[in-house]
Formats: sequence, C-alpha cells, structure tokens
Amino acid sequence: MQSDVSLKRLQQFPPLMWILLFGGFITRGSYYMVWPFLAVILYDKFAMSATEVGFILSNAAIVAVFTSFIGSSLSDKIGRRTLMFITGLLYIVSFSLLANVDSVNGYISVITLCSIATSLWRPLSSATIGDLIKDPQTRELAMQSQYFTVNAGCAVGPMAGVWFGLTGQQSSFYITAAAFALLLVLLYWGFSYSDIKQRAANLAPTIKPDPIGFHVTLKVLLADRMFQCLILANMVCMFIYGQMDSSLIQYLTRANAPQLLTLISSMIFTNALVIICSQFILLKILAKLTLVHRIQLGLLLLGISQLWLAQNPIDLFWGWIGAIVIMSLAETILFPTMNVQIDRLAPDKLRGAYFGAASFYEFGFAMAPLGGGIVLDHFGGSALYIFAAALTIVVAAMYQLLHRLARPDFSQFQP
Repeated sequence: MQSDVSLKRLQQFPPLMWILLFGGFITRGSYYMVWPFLAVILYDKFAMSATEVGFILSNAAIVAVFTSFIGSSLSDKIGRRTLMFITGLLYIVSFSLLANVDSVNGYISVITLCSIATSLWRPLSSATIGDLIKDPQTRELAMQSQYFTVNAGCAVGPMAGVWFGLTGQQSSFYITAAAFALLLVLLYWGFSYSDIKQRAANLAPTIKPDPIGFHVTLKVLLADRMFQCLILANMVCMFIYGQMDSSLIQYLTRANAPQLLTLISSMIFTNALVIICSQFILLKILAKLTLVHRIQLGLLLLGISQLWLAQNPIDLFWGWIGAIVIMSLAETILFPTMNVQIDRLAPDKLRGAYFGAASFYEFGFAMAPLGGGIVLDHFGGSALYIFAAALTIVVAAMYQLLHRLARPDFSQFQP
C-alpha cells in the first residue's frame, strides 16, 4: 500500500521535476568524477601543506555562502528561472577555466567561482521543487528523489573517472562543464513546456517572483529563533561531514595510504551506493519517527563512524570502507531530513530566502578543510576524528532545544 501511494505521487511530478532529477544525476556524476581529486592535484603540482589546501577551499566556500544567500533571496523577487540559467552559465565558464588554470592564484580565483556556482544551484533547485509541487507529502518525496538521483550520480562519477583514467587529470573538468550545458538545454525545454501547459489551462505561472523586499526578508529571518538554532546545528554537522571531502583525502595522501586513488574513488562510490540502496528503505522504516528523532539517530551513527575513522589503521583498506558505510547511513537519514525540515519551516512567499539562508550551514562545510587541515598538521588524523565525534553530541543537544525556541508571526510580514 505504501509503495502504491508513492507511485501515485511520483506520477504527479511535472516534466520539469523529472528534468531537475536527471540534471542532478548527470551534473553530480561529472562533478564527483573530478572535484574530490582537486586536493591531490594541488598537492602534486604545488606541494601545498594540508593547511594551505584547506585555506584555499575554505576561503572559496565562505565567499560562496554569502553569494548563495543573496542570490537565493533575489530569486524570490526576480524568479528562479532567470537565476538558474545565470548559475548554469557560471558553472560552465568556471569549470572550463579550471581545466586550463596553471598558477596558485589562478586556482584560488577559479575554485571560488566553482564554489559560488555550486552553492547557488542547490538552494535554487530545492526552492523550485517547492514552487512546482504544492502537496507537502509529494514535495517530501520529490526532495527525497532529488537526493537519491544526486547520489546515484555520485556513485557513478568517481568510478567512471577511474575506469576512464580521468582521475587527477585537470582537463577532465571540461566534463562537468559539458554536463551543465546539456542540463541548461533541457531546462529551457522544460520551462517552455511548463509555460505552454499553464497557458493552455489558463493558469498563472507556477514559478513566479514574490514581491517581498530584501529588508523584510532579513527581518523575518532575524526574528525566527528556531530557524537560527537549526542553521547553527546544521553548520556544526556540515563541519563534521566536511572532514570526509577534504581532510580525509589529505590525511590518506600524506600518510601514503596504499592504492590511494582507488581508495578515494571506492569511498566516494561506497558513500553514494549505500545511500542509493538504503534511502527509501530507511524512509519507510523511520516514517513514524519525528524529524528530530530521525536526526538524533543519524547523529548517533555519525559519531560512531568518526570514532571508527579515528582508530582505523592506515593500511586497512576495508576498514576505511566500513567506516564510510556507517557514515553514509547517517547521511541518508540526516541530509534529506534537514531539507524537509527547512521546507516545513519556510513560508511560501519566502521559500527562496529560507533555502538561501539555510545555505549558511555550509559555513561548517566551508571551514572544514581549514579546520581539518590545521588539526592534521598539528595533531594528526586520529585527533581530528575524535574531535568530530565529540561535535555530534553538541549537535544533538542543539536539536533538543529547537522546540523551545520562538518563531515570528508571519502575518506581520506581508508585502
């Protein structure tokens, strides 16, 4: 019965929704075919320390967070469509430049552009789903589906890169640029088809700008204490997860782990494969739990995975894979639940602003390379992951506080 209901909701997805899902698959697949090896490229080409590499990646991500908030808030005013096409063009330009850059300053500039494009695209696509689908349960399924297709791309990407010999090659960044060029063509068709259907039905456009000003948006966000605590908790959570994307790779690289490129690709593949295989099973099993209880369970698994990483011998290949399995189960529970929680908190007229503000928890991810690099250089990998495990307790405590915090009266903030 549950699967029949889900199938009916899938059939309610408009064509543009399916394009967003397919786009998530091809763009994330091409992205993870090349991006995780950027730290290896910087180390091999310029012999940078872990702190230096972390500073470059963190600096780019911090700039991108502010850009994401401003851009997503602006999308409530000028419309998602315009900003999505601008962001797609920025993706194409920045990844094409990354395939050709040959200096440290060049890498710093272009990596920043790539990070801005990435941080803009995520909240825009999530807010667009909210615009397209009004039924809350169908919208939750759409967000779960988006997360599923993104991770399917993440599973295929790194292994395809290894099979085709593209890992660690700078020219392979052209693949991500080409994937986004294809997605923009599909989006143009999808938006045009949506407009035709709406005109035929004599309906107003589904995706339209909202008239609320930026100063009003800020006033609402500053008054929403529950949302602020949620952002801070997710920020710490993202700092923990960020230790896999950059710090773990740097740790393994500097410790001369056997079969390094194969190990990195296998960990990324395992992460995505576990999510693909377990996401909808866990969704069904945990359906009766509240969002906060789901997150608490995810944090418990995340803490266990960090302790495992702290104790795993450097040459134990399958030990690293086992830790990533546990971390991936935690991610499967946590990440979609975070998006659903933000969607439920966001007023309709401020959906873009709330998803844009939610990108502030990317500060945690932004600071992960720098913070992780400093700890790696001075204390080593074991200390880093013990610290990360301790932070999961902090996040769990913050989630316990959420229901006690005040929210604004949104009727006071009508345009």
